[in-house]
Formats: sequence, structure tokens, C-alpha cells
Amino acid sequence: MAGERILHAKEERRLLPKRAGNTVDYPFAFLVLLLLAVGLTMLYSASYAQSEYDTGYEISTKYLQKQGACALIGLAAMFFFSRIPVRMWYRFAWHLYGISIVLLLSVLVIGQEVNGAKRWINLAGIQFQPSEVAKFTMIVLFARLTRLFGQDAKRFRYGVLGFGGALMGILVPLALEKHLSAIMLMGMVAVVMMFVAGTSPKWLLAGAAAAAVFVVIYISFMGYAGDRVTAWLHPEQDPGDTGYQILQSLYAIGSGGLFGLGFGKSRQKYLYLPFQYNDYIFAICCEELGLIGALAIIALFCVTILRGYWIALHAVDRFSTVLAAGLVTLIAVQTILNLCVVTNLLPSTGIALPFFSYGGTALAVNLGEMGIVLQISRFRNHRKLQEEPL
Repeated sequence: MAGERILHAKEERRLLPKRAGNTVDYPFAFLVLLLLAVGLTMLYSASYAQSEYDTGYEISTKYLQKQGACALIGLAAMFFFSRIPVRMWYRFAWHLYGISIVLLLSVLVIGQEVNGAKRWINLAGIQFQPSEVAKFTMIVLFARLTRLFGQDAKRFRYGVLGFGGALMGILVPLALEKHLSAIMLMGMVAVVMMFVAGTSPKWLLAGAAAAAVFVVIYISFMGYAGDRVTAWLHPEQDPGDTGYQILQSLYAIGSGGLFGLGFGKSRQKYLYLPFQYNDYIFAICCEELGLIGALAIIALFCVTILRGYWIALHAVDRFSTVLAAGLVTLIAVQTILNLCVVTNLLPSTGIALPFFSYGGTALAVNLGEMGIVLQISRFRNHRKLQEEPL
């Protein structure tokens, strides 16, 4: 065993790059910072009415101040992670995975319950959502498994049971927390990463069918989730309760027209649209900036995501490629799901819009993840390493 560990360590050092020979990818860094700047600007506009109401009309920047503080933490994390060698994530993937499971299980014991679900831990007055960390650690572990399995990922034992077992370690605690949105998100990201790893498409399709059955059963037992589906299909049947939020969101989008009402001039944010600064912030963007502004924001997300995938394709080794692709896919899936919910193409899932929605944990983690992509981008001009399955 000792000899195998030494051999594995030597193989790891040979295959995983040690020093960066280039600067980070400046276009990607600029796009991330631009997303953050636009997101904070729109958060202020969307939240100041709610902030004044919550503080007795004394403070209009309550939510912006908290988000700004988390943005600074996230920027520090992005800078720090952009300098950590990628091999460190490979080495400690299992450790991080274990810590995230412990955090998820601790939510069931000491977590705060909101709307019948436990998802948050309160640390010194700051709400912390362990599921945000779990998303990241799952991606890191999947990237390591992809490197370890190599060509064996095409086999059922590795490509399905190997990845599936690791995924269930995260999904089971999330199911106990009644965190359906995180289950959906992580499941979709996992499928993309398994496909990149080489898992047979027939097994992925079978897994998708099983997931669909699970969602139907889950919704049948969780009343609040069933109400969301009903509100999605027929919001007009209960405009004062279950259909209220989506109707107000559609009113905001429709009011924006082509060029919008103007920055800061939204009407729906004056306590008509619930969570206007969180899950439904894009509706306020549409109302104030119009179709042109909304398309510009979508285009900014698209360019950032495409640049992230470009970095993944030009990574120097397999682990880095899959890690970068997974982190970028997480942003892409979150963005798509949020936009679909706000426009009523999908039922409400509780998934926030990255860099825009209020939520300190998510913002800090997202920025830190982009720091890892930046670190991977340092090797974009290097010759790809020739790897063999372990």
C-alpha cells in the first residue's frame, strides 16, 4: 500500500502542472468583474424599496451593504484561488467532499427552518448555506474521478456506479433538507460532467428518466412543491396566493417594453413582486432596462460562459479541463433555470441568478470558483499533457 501511494504521488506530480507560465485570462476576468458590477448595480435598484420598508425608511442600502461585503470576500477568494495550484484541489477532493457532507447533515440538527425546510446554518449572525459548498466539492470530486477512471468511465461500474455513488452522498442529505432546487441543479451539472468523462449516453438517459420519476414522487409528497407546479401551469386561477408571484413577475417583464422604464424606475419592486432582489431580480432588470437591456445581460452571461468553456478546452490536463467545465456549467445551469422561472417557462425552483441575486454565500462561492478557472487559464498556451488511465 505504501508503495502504491508513493507511485500514485509521483504520477500525480507528473500529470498535474506545478507552476503557471502565463498570466490569467484577462478577458474572462474582465467579464466576471463586469457581471459583478452590473449585478450589484441592479441589486441596489431592485432592493432599495424593500430595504427602506424593512428599516422604517431609514436605510436604502441594507441589502447592498451586505452583498457588497460578501462581494469583497468573494473577490479576495477569487484572487487567492487564482494562485493556488490546481493539483491541490485534486489532492484534497475527498477531504472537501467529506466536509461538505458533514455540513449538510449538521443542517438537519442545528439548521434554521424557513417555510418548512432546513437549509441554513447561522454563524455569528450570518446565514450560511452548506449546499453552496456542496455544489463546489461535488464538481471537484467528479473532476478527480474523471482523471482516475480514465477510459474506464465508459464501463457501468465506473461511469455509473462510481459517479452515482459520489453524487448520492450529496443528494440524500439535500433530500432530507427538502432542497429540491439544489438536487435538480447538482443533478444536471453531474450529468454534463459524466458525459464529458465518457459515461455512455444510454446510462445518462436512463438516469434522467429515473430522476424524472423521483421528481414526480417528491412533489407528490411535498405539498409546497406541488403548489409551485400548480401556480406555474395556471397562475391566473389563484392570483392572490400561489399564482401571485409569477403574475407580478410577468407584469414587470411586460411593463418594460423595448427600452424599459429607466434605471431605478421599476414599479413592481415597491413590494408588489416578492423576492424582487433575489430569485426574481431579472424581472426588475426587464422592467427597468427593457428587452434591449435584458438581452444585453443575457449576452454578457453567454460570452462569459463561452469564454469559460474555451479555457476548459485549452487546459493543460484532463483534471483541469473537467474541473473548469464543471464550474462554468454550474453558472450556466443556474442562469438558464433562473431565467426560465422568471419568465414562467419552468415552475419556481428557488435558484438564484449568479452575481445578481441577493445571497452572500452564493456570491462569495461563485467568485471563488471563478478564481479557480482563472488559475486553470494560466496554462492555456501550454502543450497538453499526454495522460494514461491510472
